[in-house]
Amino acid sequence: MKELFDSLSARCSKLTTNKYSTSFSIGIRLLHEDFRKPIYAIYGFVRLADEIVDSFHEYDKAKLLEKLTHDTYAAIEDGISLNPILNSFQFAVREYKIEPYLIETFLKSMEMDLYEQTYTREEYESYILGSAEVVGLMCLRVFTDGDTELYEMLKPYAMKLGAAFQKINFLRDMKADFQGLGRTYFPNVDMTRFDETTKASIEREIREDFYQGYLGIKQLPAKSRFGVYVAYRYYLSLFKKIKQTPSAQILTERIRIPNEQKYALFVRSFIKHRLHLI
Repeated sequence: MKELFDSLSARCSKLTTNKYSTSFSIGIRLLHEDFRKPIYAIYGFVRLADEIVDSFHEYDKAKLLEKLTHDTYAAIEDGISLNPILNSFQFAVREYKIEPYLIETFLKSMEMDLYEQTYTREEYESYILGSAEVVGLMCLRVFTDGDTELYEMLKPYAMKLGAAFQKINFLRDMKADFQGLGRTYFPNVDMTRFDETTKASIEREIREDFYQGYLGIKQLPAKSRFGVYVAYRYYLSLFKKIKQTPSAQILTERIRIPNEQKYALFVRSFIKHRLHLI
């Protein structure tokens, strides 16, 4: 029966999330159980595309991404895929009416990673839109659970939160992106002269995104608010640690939050949640 394969597909998406991201795994577990499966499905799909452009260096990445794109649209149209990750994703797309342009925009950003080495301001904003902001909107479709009016109201905030998360990822992964993949995402930045002034300018941009994103979190339905808030708190902690790290050190190591600090953060967030302080 297809229900068995669908269940297996959902488990594959969950396993993918747990394997690749401790922080997002914690956040998803704190969502209402109705939302966990579709959010795992979205993350699994996004992770699959990201791995193609970031990791599969021994293979024709352009060909693999093209095949993923084709198979994704076929899965959504057919309502099934033999790829468990895509089968799980198509369910979320069809169930929550995730717009095709969000998926298309995301995949275009992944394609940019195949060719772009440095970014202009326009290309940077386009990449942020596709790699982060529209992913936030996919999740928002789930969180608003068919409430179109609420979805439209919260769209700008979800996009800002996604942008903040992605820009922090850029700072966290700067060493790997620049030295390992030859990428420079931040526009008009000479990585050989990355200094405190440049870092502070980027941080100001992130701080404003965070502020707007938090305003949206406070307006989310109760079933999703706590899980998203925990992800926000994790990234805020990571952001604070990056701000305290000298610019030269950013280029030599990946900044991390130890697991014990993540769990402590969860406890503090839970207390604030129960006291209605979010």
